[in-house]
Amino acid sequence: MNSRTNLPMTPALTTRLPAVGTTVFTRMSQLAVQSGAVNLGQGFPDFGCERSLISAVNHAMQADFNQYPPMSGVPVLRQAIAAKIAALYGHEYHVDSELTVTAGATQALTTAIFCCVHPGDEVIVIEPVYDSYVPAITLAGGVPVPVEMEVGANGYSVPWSRVAAAVSGKTRLIIINTPHNPTSTVLRAADMQALTDIVQGTDILILSDEVYEHMVYDGHRHESVSRYPELAARAFVVSSFGKTYHVTGWKIGYVAAPAPLMAEFRKVHQYNVFSVNTPMQHGIASYMADPKPYLELPAFYQRKRDLFRDGLNNTRFELLPADGTYFQCVRYDKISTQAEAEFAEWLTTEIKVAAIPVSAFYQQGKESGIVRFCFAKKDETLALALERLGKV
Repeated sequence: MNSRTNLPMTPALTTRLPAVGTTVFTRMSQLAVQSGAVNLGQGFPDFGCERSLISAVNHAMQADFNQYPPMSGVPVLRQAIAAKIAALYGHEYHVDSELTVTAGATQALTTAIFCCVHPGDEVIVIEPVYDSYVPAITLAGGVPVPVEMEVGANGYSVPWSRVAAAVSGKTRLIIINTPHNPTSTVLRAADMQALTDIVQGTDILILSDEVYEHMVYDGHRHESVSRYPELAARAFVVSSFGKTYHVTGWKIGYVAAPAPLMAEFRKVHQYNVFSVNTPMQHGIASYMADPKPYLELPAFYQRKRDLFRDGLNNTRFELLPADGTYFQCVRYDKISTQAEAEFAEWLTTEIKVAAIPVSAFYQQGKESGIVRFCFAKKDETLALALERLGKV
């Protein structure tokens, strides 16, 4: 028998992402399983989607929609996407040249970055920032330029004057996310005007991550970049069927962009994934014939938000506003002086409720004494978590 010392040696590999390890979401989810904790950390539902959506996909499979689809997505789904965007936001994207179905929103975001960011280009990101943006910028050879959100009694807000100050002759792209993960902030019309003022008359592009577009609460509307002609003319707009229809594991989304931008997007897309699951595309297209599921989603999640917030009001956590997404950020300074990661681990192992430290969304790990919970859970899951959190 050969010993391992006689096996061929694997060559050394210099990492292209030296600052990247296992994501905080993976670590906290693993810790939640090991600890028997209620997982309010990673952002996915613990309830199923509507059975009619699964039936629609099954029907597509039985109808033999099982081979490669067009690279840009099946026409019937792109038509449904175009109709939805036109109805909600008043912008008409061309079905053939301005819409592409993607293998989830993260693939759409990464592909958009790869197609427009060249080595040395600067990309402005708003911190706290979703964790996939900066590695993609780095892989493209770009330089991430972080601008921190301000946080006070009224929650988080984007300091647009500081965004404007961060713009330089090397700025290629500004990435925004609304509704925002992890802070639950929703950009309003005034924010969009501020962004317009910054980019107008420049060659700066926008990447707008709008995966939580149907989770805006209290009667407010989602301010999609698609609503604003000056912004839409220079923007990649990304959304997610996984988030909207409670099927995060399907990893299917889309991107909308003007034809010249989409042409470059597809050059990268075709050699990345080329195409996306065929029967799911047909099933989703059929399901989208009824707009009720996404039109009623704000009320569905607002009820869960209110249920969760009402319960947290009976704890020592301090609630920050939650205007959108299915996340709730809380301060814990009345409970502990621990760093966020340490507190989240303690909460998971000792109190048996998993949370995500917001410091994980900053390149330099900024400490604010804030953690994030996800309330996209069954009522009984939230009730159990609240019972445990009430003992802190």
